[in-house]
Formats: sequence, structure tokens, C-alpha cells
Amino acid sequence: MEQTIVQIPTEKLLPNPYQPRKQFKSEEMLSLADSIKENGVLQPLLCRQINNSDYYELVAGERRLRASILANLQTVPCIIISCDYEDSAIYSILENIQRSNLNFFEEAQAIGHLINQFGLTQEQIGKKLGKSQSALSNKLRLLRLPVDVRYFIEKEGLTERHARALLKIDNEKDMWTSLKVITDRHLNVEQTEAYIDSLTDKKIKPKKTVIKIFKDIRIFVNTVDKAIATMKEAGINAESDKTETDDYIEYRVRIPKSAQQCNNSA
Repeated sequence: MEQTIVQIPTEKLLPNPYQPRKQFKSEEMLSLADSIKENGVLQPLLCRQINNSDYYELVAGERRLRASILANLQTVPCIIISCDYEDSAIYSILENIQRSNLNFFEEAQAIGHLINQFGLTQEQIGKKLGKSQSALSNKLRLLRLPVDVRYFIEKEGLTERHARALLKIDNEKDMWTSLKVITDRHLNVEQTEAYIDSLTDKKIKPKKTVIKIFKDIRIFVNTVDKAIATMKEAGINAESDKTETDDYIEYRVRIPKSAQQCNNSA
């Protein structure tokens, strides 16, 4: 890779179509533009020449290019690297992820591009980024959320953990209901997780059925206890042992044969 720095006109620099960063906050861009006016572009942009023309495709540095244009710079310092279209796309995505310039949805989409369009494995991406495969899998799971749900989460400033909690909900209608509760009540992450857990628990464990079964068992147990008590009141020395586990209740009742003989004599 050549490290020669050249000045390239800003109108000759084209954005990378695989630039994963989609949002450029106005306040940050104006602040960076002011810094560039005062100090210049301190870190050169990376670009590649397009088909031996006088146009170049950005590999890294779109924020600096946009801020430079805001600062009315006519040229910007660049390092021209030799790479093909695919390598340029991969490098752009990896560079943005490593710089942590992306929000969590943009990062998930960038990882998805590397896998689906360029055939990289999670193991390969993990090595390049210094991330575990489980961390990458958690990021990719965010893409299961509908696009409009993702947009709302970004707009409302909710966190990645808020988004992950919503993955427990299996239909979009319930997701929107939950999002309304989360935003109206200003729920933090822990409160959101508890709220969504309460919704999913209701669906998995129907309380009425559990209570009915529990009452039926107690009726049976009480009946046995009353029968033994009645025998004892009648002078029959009945004995009982009750064993209770998580799976069953076991009764052993012992009635002396002498009690039966006494009854027959009577």
C-alpha cells in the first residue's frame, strides 16, 4: 500500500456505496468543519482510483470529506491505495466498525453485508474486529426486527438492550404495543426487560389452568386427611404417612385388622 499523500479535489471523490454509516449528525459535522477550518484535515482520507480515470472512490473518510466541503475546502489530503471494488467495500465496512462510528443497527447491517455479499464467515470477521462469534451473532439478531421498528428505536434514542428485549416478542403488533409502553413510561433497560418478560410469561404459562389443577389436587388431599381423621374419631387407630415431591404426593394408610374384627362383632 502506497503512503504518498496527494491533494484531490473534493468533487472528484465519490462515496463508497458500501459505506455502512447512514446518519451524519449535523452538530457533529459542523463541529468537525470548524476544526478543519482551524487545523486542516489532520488524517488523510483513503481512496482508490476508478478505472484509471481522474475520479476516486472513498474507502474511508466520508465524515472528513463532508466536513471539508462544509468548510469550503477545494481539495483534501488523500492516500491512494490499490485495491479492487470488493476489497474497497470490505475495508470501508471494517474501518467504520473498528472506529465505532456506527450505531448498533448500522453495525449489524455492516456485518450482514460482509457475510451475505462477500462471503466472509463470522469467524473471519471476528478475527478482524477482535469480537467473539457470540457478540457478532447478537448483533445480527437485531436485523430480525422490522425496519420501521428499528427506525423508531433509533429515533427515540433507545439502546441496543432495549432492542434485544423486543426480540422476545414474536409479532410486530405486540412489538408496537410494547414500544408505546416503553416510550410513554420512559422505561429503562431493566424495566423494559421485566415488562416484556411479564408479557411472554403470560403466554407461556396460563395461570387459570395451573390454579385449577392445584385446587383439584388439594381437594383430593383434604378428602384423604378427613377420612383418616374420621376413622380416628371412631376409635380406629389408623395411621398415615404422606410423602410430597415436585412430581407427586404419595399416601400410605395403615388400618389395623383388629378394627375390622371389632366392627364385625358389633
